[in-house]
Amino acid sequence: MVIKMLLQNLNFSNHRVHAPLPLWYFIRNFSLWSMKKDPDLELALSRNRRWIVNNQIKNIILRCPNQAASVKFLQKKFKTLDLQGKALNWLKKYPCCFEVYLVGDEYYCRLTKRMMFLIEEEESVKDNQEPIFVDRLAKLLMMSLNHRLNVMKLNELKRNFGFPDDYLIRIVPKYSDMFRIINYSGRRSSMEIELVSWNPDLAISTIEASARKHGSQPCFSCSLPSTWVKSWERFHEFNASPYISPYLDPRGLLEGSKESEKRTVGLVHELLSLTLWKKVSIVKLGHFRREFGMPEKLNVLLLKHPGIFYVSNKYQIYTVLLREGYNGSELIEKDPLVVVKEKFGELMQEGLHEYNKRHYLMNLEKRKKDMVLGRLNKSKDRNFEISENDDQGDKLGGLFDPEERKRFYKILFDDVVP
Repeated sequence: MVIKMLLQNLNFSNHRVHAPLPLWYFIRNFSLWSMKKDPDLELALSRNRRWIVNNQIKNIILRCPNQAASVKFLQKKFKTLDLQGKALNWLKKYPCCFEVYLVGDEYYCRLTKRMMFLIEEEESVKDNQEPIFVDRLAKLLMMSLNHRLNVMKLNELKRNFGFPDDYLIRIVPKYSDMFRIINYSGRRSSMEIELVSWNPDLAISTIEASARKHGSQPCFSCSLPSTWVKSWERFHEFNASPYISPYLDPRGLLEGSKESEKRTVGLVHELLSLTLWKKVSIVKLGHFRREFGMPEKLNVLLLKHPGIFYVSNKYQIYTVLLREGYNGSELIEKDPLVVVKEKFGELMQEGLHEYNKRHYLMNLEKRKKDMVLGRLNKSKDRNFEISENDDQGDKLGGLFDPEERKRFYKILFDDVVP
């Protein structure tokens, strides 16, 4: 993979000659590969992956007429879900989640009753969580430079923050004293949400809230093994300077300075703290670079702080996780919405276990049949060899052999056969 990308960057794929690219170019592009893998956090990412895909399939089915989708239609959607193979095979792996049935010659899929019950529970939790969503949206706007965010960009991360799909209709108009929709150009892509009123009670980061609770100065925590001596030294040096709140206006800070870096680390920390799973795609986060005043090489900055953040390239998607949010592969504090979503995951695993067990038994039965057939074939081959040898003995041995016949007559008549 590395060699392939290098060749592509060097334009070896065509036969034209180009000037060699500088070393810093490759350092910038491949800098994310240097972080040592954490098996527990990698497991957390792989566990979420299947749930994310099935959740997307669930949402597609719910939007279809009568909440049923043809498997052909889902197959077309597989490309957008970064899935390969047949949709039918994937759906059959999760019989507790998806019910596949035939209508004529075409397969269709709908959600099982157990899935529908969980969807109702999820909607109930979202209704109860509405005040939290309002505060969360306000915090995001308060951290942005102009206190407004592009709707299309925010839609990319709405599920990371737990916002319902219809948050623009359900939340924004209902809280007109806090938010408003603006669109100066009239284009759909220019639609933005703007903060109407500043709430000082919300302008307190997770780190500051924890420091107040414990009566200490706000500072970051490090979640690295004690053997990482150099990383600990760099962390203590970084942590020694004063904490800068992500809710303060950063435009007075010099770009590339230690204060600017401190503010950016605090900003990413706060953004991850507001997400459900304490993780977010670096690419999607980079879409808000201007809005949040983040540096262009955000990935490089994140790698400089392995005790605070964990960067992974699982499924070829660069993701940053908040280390302190996890104990092993499990989230320490779970949002009520996460608890419901984990029930989906448990139901999914139950179906997958049932599917694997059924296929294991089928394969075991097949192996047994193959073994029996193999023994029968060996027995037939052995009998055939024996019968073939017997036939050869009758033809070449006994009295039909000239030498044997001479000995027979000599013994019988005590004379030589003329």
